[in-house]
Order: sequence, then structure tokens, then C-alpha cells
Amino acid sequence: MTSGKQVPSVSVTYAQNGKSAKANALGMRPMQERAYEKRGEQYLLIKSPPASGKSRALMFIALDKLTNQGLKQAIIVVPEKSIGASFADEPLAKYGFWADWVVVPKWNLCNAPGEDGGKVNSVGAFLESADKVLVCTHATFRFALDKFGPSAFDNRVIAVDEFHHVSADADSKLGQHLGQLIARGSAHIVAMTGSYFRGDAVPVLLPDDEAKFRDGTVTYTYYEQLNGYEYLKQLDIGYFFYSGSYADDILNVLDPAEKTIIHIPSVNSRESTKDKIREVEHIIEALGDWLGTDPATGFQLVERPDGKVLRIADLVDDDPNKRDRVSAALKDPSQKNNRDHVDIIIALGMAKEGFDWIWCEHALTVGYRSSLTEIVQIIGRATRDAPGKTRARFSNLIAEPDASDEAVTEAINDTLKAIAASLLMEQVLAPRFNFTPKNPQSGPIEGFDYGDTGYAPDKTNVGFNEDTGQFHIEIKGLAEPASKEAGRIVREDLNEVIAAFVQDKTAIERGLFDEELVPEELTVARMGKIIKDKYPDLTDEDQEAVRQHAVAALNLTQKAKQIALGDDGDEPSRNTALIDGVRKFAMDVRELDIDLIDRINPFGEAYSILAKTMSEESLKQVAAAISAKRTNLTPDEAKDLAVRAVKFKKERGRLPSISSSDPWEKHLAEGAAAFVRYKDEGRYE
Repeated sequence: MTSGKQVPSVSVTYAQNGKSAKANALGMRPMQERAYEKRGEQYLLIKSPPASGKSRALMFIALDKLTNQGLKQAIIVVPEKSIGASFADEPLAKYGFWADWVVVPKWNLCNAPGEDGGKVNSVGAFLESADKVLVCTHATFRFALDKFGPSAFDNRVIAVDEFHHVSADADSKLGQHLGQLIARGSAHIVAMTGSYFRGDAVPVLLPDDEAKFRDGTVTYTYYEQLNGYEYLKQLDIGYFFYSGSYADDILNVLDPAEKTIIHIPSVNSRESTKDKIREVEHIIEALGDWLGTDPATGFQLVERPDGKVLRIADLVDDDPNKRDRVSAALKDPSQKNNRDHVDIIIALGMAKEGFDWIWCEHALTVGYRSSLTEIVQIIGRATRDAPGKTRARFSNLIAEPDASDEAVTEAINDTLKAIAASLLMEQVLAPRFNFTPKNPQSGPIEGFDYGDTGYAPDKTNVGFNEDTGQFHIEIKGLAEPASKEAGRIVREDLNEVIAAFVQDKTAIERGLFDEELVPEELTVARMGKIIKDKYPDLTDEDQEAVRQHAVAALNLTQKAKQIALGDDGDEPSRNTALIDGVRKFAMDVRELDIDLIDRINPFGEAYSILAKTMSEESLKQVAAAISAKRTNLTPDEAKDLAVRAVKFKKERGRLPSISSSDPWEKHLAEGAAAFVRYKDEGRYE
């Protein structure tokens, strides 16, 4: 393994105020209460992190729709059979609700074999029955909709768990089916997800369908969830580079004293040795001496040099008898609260979304996963609250790119994707930003703490509300959204905008490796184009307002992280959280204005961490490979810059100058000149 040491790319500390575990008189935790308040909406979208109680929130809502809103039945649709257990019977009345949640065993098609010739026919039998609740997989539901048609689901509640599996892509059957139900307009749809964006950057729903969910969107942030925990105080996320075989030196990152889920690489990936069984054996050998298998659970028993015996669950072995026994032992309800039941779980495709092991302290993933969504789900395995668990972490092991390797392009892409995932997670974990323009009428907002000196009328201020986990940040020159839709995007969808930006290959390559970069080329031009493509129906003014809010959220998080990690960037400064970092950055500049924020490279801090984790030789190779394929301005980019040059002229009364000392003004002038040249060449005809 190379010299790479693990550096947390982000470390967030939370207040442990215990709120997210406290229930109201109806037995609802805060997120569930928030969702229940919207129970009257026909189209509900619940965006809430893993372990926040989405499945129970659905039970409360569905029972109300069946009892008080006149709907006939509720059908719960989950991506895989194992997640069906989340919707099993619950004695809700015991905790104060007015009814219990009951699923007749034969209608839980994740467990039941199905009758009348299979599971799809069982759905048909259920639709004809007087029973109220059915649980099935996405696949069963798709086939049932094909067979019985959308009208068979009229006046019923369709709840889709892990909604990010849906896609507006023409090849996505589930997306098309939901589109049919929405077009018909009779079913009530409840969509639930811990990550409302997809790793492939395809929208989850078409804009017209998505608009139906606007009034029924419930957002509960990671920050609210983790800040309200009783025990878990700190979450670290980091990536780690290695060369050779990962199994040779995995103990550089794996601490056997931590409860860990290891996801080994897919057999089709670069990181795989193509022998997954041998990889698991190799990890077990590195941990200690194998003592055999526990006959009751199927767990591997391994003795450490200090005499402690580790219990390791192997979910990689393809032998169905062995794997089913291990899987059943992990799900044993009598062991759910037993911290010593298992120490390490080794998995490949399993133990991701919906997998519930509260004691997990470390999610260790080898190789880049297929999407950002998958990474968010894997991190969710470690973010559950449990007694004595004060810290959790996610580590991504990535093979260092090697220029002599044929797969160098793939290696670089994986590296960039891992950085993008890290940047997005920093955003997801941070408190929520509310930006307002600074003007003479500005004043403090009730409930926000503006620091030791309080609110200062003559400068830009940063306030924080501990209860809601929200910032109020004043920015000079900030554009305000004018339409209701732009206001909603700024409130609800900034993370989705940032996800699209950090996944943009041009943006991340240039942000990390272009030494001549003018930051506005990314923050203004590239982000502007992404927003134009994502929200084409917004006015130019609203697109600009969304752009400014997204760039401010991303860059303030990056600056705060830089301060929180301290000057050496290796370990978080003691007791310094992102909140202090945001406030310190805002105080260190004379005043926050949008031009200043646009002049920050959003990838600058990610590069400094990359430089500490990757060997110098590899870093040089990556930079060279990326700069070798850099191209001149495209006609579209030139056109966009020409439009911005016209705007510059309106604001300043002169055209941007090619000899300006301001790099962004110079770039605008170059863009305008390129536009004229391309136009003369007939490139726009």
C-alpha cells in the first residue's frame, strides 16, 4: 500500500440533544409528526435520512388515508424482499396512536410464496379482497400494473419505498408506471427516500409529474436527524488510496475494535481480484487466527492476537445454505439489541439500503460504487444511534490511478466520483442554509443566535438556530427568487442542484487540476448552464437566483470545512464543527458578497485533501492525463459567455476588456470574441 494515510474529508460534530428519538402523544418522532401533518395531500414525498423512521411515518399516513380519507387499500412497494420486514405488524396503539398496523401474512409478498399461480396473481386477489394492506417488491408491482392496468389501482394508496430507484428515463418501467398512475389521477402516492437524486443524473420524475408533489414534500435533514440523537456525536467521511491488492493491507483502515460493515468490490470492478471468496479469506487471515464456524449462526470465529474472538458474518459466499443461515442470524429479532452478537459483516451486494444494524460504527467500502445514491445508502448503515456509540465513520478505499495501466481513465473517473460523493455528503450533512440579501431593511430573524456580539445592522451577519439546524446568512448583492417554483428550489432542492454540479465531469476536472482556472468559469458559467438545463422553465432572473444560492451553499460549506479541519487538514480542530467554521469565515472577510463567493473554487479544499491522501507521483499523472484532453471553448460555452458579456455591459456601461487584470472579465471578453468568430464561421446555423 502506498504512503496514503486516511484523512477525513469531512468531520461533523453534533449536539446530541435527544430530540429525534422523542415521541409525541401519538407515538410519533419529529420527522413522523412533520410527515403526518401533510397526510391530506394526494402526492406525498418524504425526503429523510436512513433510520429516521420513514416506514413508521408511512404507517401513520396510510392508516389515516384508509380510515378517514376513504381510500380502499394500501400497497407498499419495496426494492427488495428483505426491506419488506420494515413494514411488518406494529402495535402503534401501545404508543398512543388510534390504530395498530396489521399486515395479513399472506399479503406480505416479500415473505409469502404467493397464491393462485404466483405473486402477481396474488396482487389481483388482494385487489378483490376486503383486506387493507399489501407489501410487495418493485418488480411484483410493475408486473401487476402491466397485467391489471392502472385503473385496478384507483382509489388506493401506493407507497414507494427507496423512491430514488424510480427514474424518468424511458427504460425505467417503475417510472413509467408511476407516470400512468399520476396521469390517471385517482391513486394517492407516498414516495419515500433517503437520497432524492440518482447517481446517473437522470431525473427521478418528469417535471410535470414532479410538480404534483410540490405541496406534499416533507424534508427532514441529516443534520436534524443526527443533531437530535442521544449517543452518536461525530461522523467522519474520508477516502483512502492504495496500490497493489486492497486485501494485503486493509488493516491500515480497518480497526477490528469497531463494529464494521465491509463492502468488498464488485467482481467487475478494477479493485476486484476476480476471486471474491479468496478476498474474504484474505481479510479474515489478516484479522487473526480462524477458529472455525459458529454452528448456530454460521459466523466465522477469528481470534485476535490480544485473545479477543471476533464474530464475522460472511454474506459473500454463494452457497445458499451457508448464506441464508448467516443472513437469518443477522435478522434474529432477539439479538437486535445485543452489541456482541456480531463484530464484522463482509458483504458484496447485500447489507445496503434498508439493512438495520444499529451497532455499526464503520462502513468500509472498497472501490467506487455504482452511484452517489448507493454511497448515501451505505453511509446510512453507520448513522444509527445506539448506546455507547459516540462516533461513526465511512471510508472509501480506492485504487490509485497508475499511468501504465490500461484502465487509467477508469481509475481517474472513480477517483473523481469518490471526491464528488464526498463533496455531496458534506452538503447533505451540513445544517440548512437560508440566504437573504443584505440591504438597509435587513434585520435579525427570531430564534437565530448571531454570535457573542449579536446582530450588527451595519454588516453582513450569520445567525444559527440550534433547534431547527438552520443558518440565516446575509449576502450583499444576492439575487432573490421571484417565482414560487424558484423559491421552492432554493428551499428544498439545493442539494439536488449541487449533486448535478459535483457530478459534472468538466467542472470537477477543471476545479481540481486546471492551474489557470478562473473560479467564475465554474461557479458562474458551468453552474449557470447546469441550472438552465435542469430548470429550463425558470426565467433568466430566477435561474441566476438559484445559481447564486447553490454556489453560496457549496462554497460556504467548503470554506467552513477548511477551517474545521484546521491548518494541517489532518484532524478536525477540537470541538470545532461546521457551524463555527461558517461563522468564522463570514467574520474573517470584511463582508460577504456574492462576487466574493463566486470567486472561490468549489473544489479547492477537496484538492488539498487529495494531495494529502494520494501519492505525489499519482497526483501528477492524474493532472497530466486530465490536462492533455482539455479543449478550447465550445460554441455553446462561447454563446453563454457572450450573453454574460452583454449583461456585464448593461451593468457597467462598457464591454468586458480582453486586457483586464480581472481574470473573469478577461474570460468574458475571450468568450464574446470566440462567439463572434464561431458565428462568422457559420457554427450556429
